[in-house]
Amino acid sequence: MSRTWSSPQRPAEHAERSLVTAILDGTFPPRSKLPAERELAVQIGVTRPTLREAIQRLGRDGWITVRQGKQTTVNDYWRQGGLNLLDSLVRHSEYLPPSFIADLLDVRRHLAPGYFRTASERSPDALLELLDGRGELLETPQAFAEFDWRLHHGASVASGNPIYTLILNGFVTSYEQLAALYFATAANRLRSARFYADLEGAVRGGDVAVVERIVLEMMTESIDRWEDTIGSSPETVTTPVRGGA
Repeated sequence: MSRTWSSPQRPAEHAERSLVTAILDGTFPPRSKLPAERELAVQIGVTRPTLREAIQRLGRDGWITVRQGKQTTVNDYWRQGGLNLLDSLVRHSEYLPPSFIADLLDVRRHLAPGYFRTASERSPDALLELLDGRGELLETPQAFAEFDWRLHHGASVASGNPIYTLILNGFVTSYEQLAALYFATAANRLRSARFYADLEGAVRGGDVAVVERIVLEMMTESIDRWEDTIGSSPETVTTPVRGGA
Protein backbone atom coordinates (compact mmCIF):
# COMPACT_ATOMS: atom_id res chain seq x y z
CA MET A 1 0.00 0.00 0.00
CA SER A 2 1.64 3.26 -1.08
CA ARG A 3 0.68 6.87 -0.49
CA THR A 4 2.16 10.28 -1.23
CA TRP A 5 2.37 12.36 1.94
CA SER A 6 2.62 16.15 1.94
CA SER A 7 5.54 17.83 3.69
CA PRO A 8 4.98 18.56 7.38
CA GLN A 9 4.62 22.10 8.74
CA ARG A 10 3.63 21.60 12.38
CA PRO A 11 4.72 17.97 12.74
CA ALA A 12 2.14 16.65 15.22
CA GLU A 13 -0.76 18.41 13.50
CA HIS A 14 0.53 17.31 10.10
CA ALA A 15 0.73 13.69 11.25
CA GLU A 16 -2.75 13.79 12.76
CA ARG A 17 -4.28 15.46 9.72
CA SER A 18 -2.53 13.04 7.34
CA LEU A 19 -3.77 10.00 9.24
CA VAL A 20 -7.34 11.32 9.38
CA THR A 21 -7.27 11.90 5.63
CA ALA A 22 -5.92 8.39 5.05
CA ILE A 23 -8.73 6.94 7.16
CA LEU A 24 -11.42 8.95 5.41
CA ASP A 25 -10.18 8.31 1.87
CA GLY A 26 -10.03 4.55 2.47
CA THR A 27 -6.25 4.14 2.60
CA PHE A 28 -6.78 2.81 6.12
CA PRO A 29 -10.44 1.73 6.22
CA PRO A 30 -12.34 0.74 9.39
CA ARG A 31 -11.07 -2.49 11.01
CA SER A 32 -7.75 -2.29 9.14
CA LYS A 33 -4.40 -2.17 10.94
CA LEU A 34 -2.02 0.78 10.74
CA PRO A 35 1.51 0.00 9.55
CA ALA A 36 4.26 -0.44 12.11
CA GLU A 37 5.25 2.77 13.85
CA ARG A 38 8.68 3.02 12.23
CA GLU A 39 7.26 2.50 8.72
CA LEU A 40 4.36 4.91 9.23
CA ALA A 41 6.61 7.65 10.64
CA VAL A 42 8.81 7.44 7.54
CA GLN A 43 5.81 7.55 5.20
CA ILE A 44 4.37 10.65 6.85
CA GLY A 45 7.76 12.30 7.31
CA VAL A 46 7.79 12.78 11.08
CA THR A 47 9.71 11.38 14.00
CA ARG A 48 8.38 8.41 15.95
CA PRO A 49 7.69 10.50 19.09
CA THR A 50 5.68 12.93 16.94
CA LEU A 51 3.76 10.05 15.40
CA ARG A 52 3.02 8.64 18.86
CA GLU A 53 1.60 12.00 19.91
CA ALA A 54 -0.70 12.06 16.89
CA ILE A 55 -1.78 8.47 17.48
CA GLN A 56 -2.62 9.26 21.09
CA ARG A 57 -4.84 12.12 19.95
CA LEU A 58 -6.60 9.97 17.39
CA GLY A 59 -7.12 7.24 19.96
CA ARG A 60 -8.60 9.76 22.39
CA ASP A 61 -11.05 11.03 19.76
CA GLY A 62 -12.13 7.56 18.67
CA TRP A 63 -10.53 7.30 15.24
CA ILE A 64 -8.37 4.34 16.25
CA THR A 65 -7.90 1.81 19.04
CA VAL A 66 -4.40 1.55 20.50
CA ARG A 67 -3.43 -1.56 22.46
CA GLN A 68 -0.03 -2.12 24.00
CA GLY A 69 1.95 -4.69 22.08
CA LYS A 70 -0.59 -4.95 19.24
CA GLN A 71 -1.09 -3.20 15.94
CA THR A 72 -3.28 -0.12 16.05
CA THR A 73 -6.76 -0.74 14.63
CA VAL A 74 -8.84 1.80 12.70
CA ASN A 75 -12.29 2.17 14.26
CA ASP A 76 -15.69 2.45 12.68
CA TYR A 77 -15.53 6.14 13.56
CA TRP A 78 -19.23 6.87 13.00
CA ARG A 79 -20.03 4.38 15.76
CA GLN A 80 -16.99 4.67 18.02
CA GLY A 81 -15.89 8.29 17.63
CA GLY A 82 -16.40 11.21 20.01
CA LEU A 83 -17.52 14.80 19.56
CA ASN A 84 -13.96 15.86 18.72
CA LEU A 85 -14.36 14.05 15.41
CA LEU A 86 -16.79 16.73 14.22
CA ASP A 87 -14.06 19.32 13.79
CA SER A 88 -11.92 16.95 11.76
CA LEU A 89 -14.85 15.81 9.66
CA VAL A 90 -15.83 19.34 8.67
CA ARG A 91 -12.23 20.13 7.75
CA HIS A 92 -12.39 17.11 5.43
CA SER A 93 -15.79 18.03 4.00
CA GLU A 94 -15.17 16.24 0.70
CA TYR A 95 -15.59 12.93 2.55
CA LEU A 96 -18.84 13.80 4.34
CA PRO A 97 -22.10 12.06 3.44
CA PRO A 98 -24.72 14.39 1.89
CA SER A 99 -26.90 14.16 4.99
CA PHE A 100 -24.19 15.30 7.43
CA ILE A 101 -25.10 18.99 7.68
CA ALA A 102 -28.82 18.34 8.03
CA ASP A 103 -28.06 15.73 10.71
CA LEU A 104 -25.91 18.23 12.58
CA LEU A 105 -28.66 20.86 12.50
CA ASP A 106 -31.19 18.24 13.57
CA VAL A 107 -29.14 17.57 16.71
CA ARG A 108 -29.31 21.28 17.51
CA ARG A 109 -33.07 21.24 16.86
CA HIS A 110 -33.43 18.71 19.67
CA LEU A 111 -31.05 20.45 22.08
CA ALA A 112 -31.74 24.17 21.70
CA PRO A 113 -35.41 24.27 22.84
CA GLY A 114 -34.36 22.57 26.07
CA TYR A 115 -31.51 24.86 27.04
CA PHE A 116 -33.38 28.01 26.02
CA ARG A 117 -36.44 26.99 28.02
CA THR A 118 -34.39 26.14 31.10
CA ALA A 119 -32.34 29.33 30.77
CA SER A 120 -35.52 31.41 30.54
CA GLU A 121 -36.77 29.76 33.75
CA ARG A 122 -33.54 29.98 35.72
CA SER A 123 -31.89 33.14 34.41
CA PRO A 124 -34.09 35.28 32.15
CA ASP A 125 -31.92 38.35 32.83
CA ALA A 126 -28.88 36.54 31.42
CA LEU A 127 -30.81 35.72 28.25
CA LEU A 128 -32.03 39.29 27.90
CA GLU A 129 -28.48 40.55 28.29
CA LEU A 130 -27.38 38.23 25.49
CA LEU A 131 -30.24 39.37 23.26
CA ASP A 132 -29.58 43.02 23.99
CA GLY A 133 -26.68 42.99 21.55
CA ARG A 134 -28.96 42.39 18.60
CA GLY A 135 -29.73 46.11 18.36
CA GLU A 136 -26.13 46.80 17.33
CA LEU A 137 -25.84 43.81 15.03
CA LEU A 138 -24.04 44.66 11.79
CA GLU A 139 -25.58 43.45 8.55
CA THR A 140 -22.75 41.02 7.78
CA PRO A 141 -22.57 37.22 7.81
CA GLN A 142 -19.74 37.24 10.34
CA ALA A 143 -21.53 39.57 12.75
CA PHE A 144 -24.65 37.41 12.67
CA ALA A 145 -22.61 34.24 13.04
CA GLU A 146 -20.74 35.53 16.07
CA PHE A 147 -23.92 36.84 17.70
CA ASP A 148 -25.79 33.61 17.09
CA TRP A 149 -22.97 31.54 18.58
CA ARG A 150 -22.78 33.75 21.66
CA LEU A 151 -26.54 33.50 22.11
CA HIS A 152 -26.66 29.69 21.90
CA HIS A 153 -23.54 29.20 23.98
CA GLY A 154 -24.69 31.73 26.57
CA ALA A 155 -28.13 30.14 26.78
CA SER A 156 -26.55 26.74 27.38
CA VAL A 157 -24.49 28.21 30.22
CA ALA A 158 -27.52 30.03 31.67
CA SER A 159 -29.49 26.77 31.65
CA GLY A 160 -27.27 25.54 34.48
CA ASN A 161 -26.70 22.19 32.78
CA PRO A 162 -23.01 22.02 31.82
CA ILE A 163 -23.58 19.04 29.54
CA TYR A 164 -25.41 21.29 27.07
CA THR A 165 -22.36 23.56 26.96
CA LEU A 166 -19.90 20.71 26.58
CA ILE A 167 -21.89 19.33 23.65
CA LEU A 168 -22.07 22.74 21.98
CA ASN A 169 -18.35 23.25 22.45
CA GLY A 170 -17.80 20.05 20.49
CA PHE A 171 -19.61 21.65 17.55
CA VAL A 172 -17.80 24.98 17.56
CA THR A 173 -15.64 24.57 14.45
CA SER A 174 -18.53 22.98 12.57
CA TYR A 175 -20.67 25.98 13.47
CA GLU A 176 -17.90 28.34 12.38
CA GLN A 177 -17.96 26.97 8.88
CA LEU A 178 -21.70 26.50 8.53
CA ALA A 179 -22.54 29.99 9.77
CA ALA A 180 -20.46 31.74 7.12
CA LEU A 181 -22.57 30.08 4.45
CA TYR A 182 -25.97 30.28 6.13
CA PHE A 183 -25.77 33.96 7.03
CA ALA A 184 -24.38 34.95 3.64
CA THR A 185 -28.01 35.06 2.51
CA ALA A 186 -29.82 38.31 3.37
CA ALA A 187 -33.15 36.50 3.78
CA ASN A 188 -31.62 34.21 6.41
CA ARG A 189 -30.18 37.17 8.31
CA LEU A 190 -33.57 38.91 8.23
CA ARG A 191 -35.35 35.79 9.50
CA SER A 192 -32.85 35.35 12.31
CA ALA A 193 -33.21 39.01 13.31
CA ARG A 194 -36.97 38.44 13.59
CA PHE A 195 -36.35 35.30 15.63
CA TYR A 196 -34.15 37.22 18.07
CA ALA A 197 -36.86 39.87 18.49
CA ASP A 198 -39.59 37.27 19.03
CA LEU A 199 -37.39 35.40 21.49
CA GLU A 200 -36.70 38.56 23.48
CA GLY A 201 -40.42 39.28 23.68
CA ALA A 202 -41.16 35.78 24.93
CA VAL A 203 -38.42 35.94 27.57
CA ARG A 204 -39.67 39.32 28.79
CA GLY A 205 -43.19 37.90 28.94
CA GLY A 206 -42.00 35.07 31.18
CA ASP A 207 -43.73 32.39 29.13
CA VAL A 208 -41.22 29.54 28.97
CA ALA A 209 -43.52 27.41 26.80
CA VAL A 210 -43.56 30.16 24.17
CA VAL A 211 -39.76 30.44 24.39
CA GLU A 212 -39.45 26.72 23.76
CA ARG A 213 -41.91 26.82 20.85
CA ILE A 214 -40.23 29.79 19.16
CA VAL A 215 -36.82 28.16 19.38
CA LEU A 216 -38.09 24.81 18.10
CA GLU A 217 -39.79 26.47 15.15
CA MET A 218 -36.64 28.42 14.25
CA MET A 219 -34.34 25.44 14.59
CA THR A 220 -36.66 23.38 12.38
CA GLU A 221 -36.96 26.15 9.81
CA SER A 222 -33.19 26.64 9.73
CA ILE A 223 -32.78 23.08 8.45
CA ASP A 224 -35.11 23.80 5.54
CA ARG A 225 -33.42 27.14 4.90
CA TRP A 226 -30.00 25.48 4.90
CA GLU A 227 -31.12 22.94 2.31
CA ASP A 228 -32.73 25.66 0.18
CA THR A 229 -29.72 27.95 0.41
CA ILE A 230 -26.82 25.53 0.23
CA GLY A 231 -28.26 22.24 -0.93
CA SER A 232 -26.80 18.96 0.26
CA SER A 233 -23.29 19.36 -1.19
CA PRO A 234 -20.84 19.19 1.74
CA GLU A 235 -17.96 20.41 -0.42
CA THR A 236 -19.38 23.93 -0.15
CA VAL A 237 -18.48 24.02 3.55
CA THR A 238 -15.19 25.84 3.32
CA THR A 239 -15.22 29.29 4.94
CA PRO A 240 -14.51 29.48 8.68
CA VAL A 241 -16.34 31.97 10.88
CA ARG A 242 -17.59 31.51 14.42
CA GLY A 243 -21.34 31.16 14.82
CA GLY A 244 -24.43 29.13 14.07
CA ALA A 245 -27.19 28.90 11.57
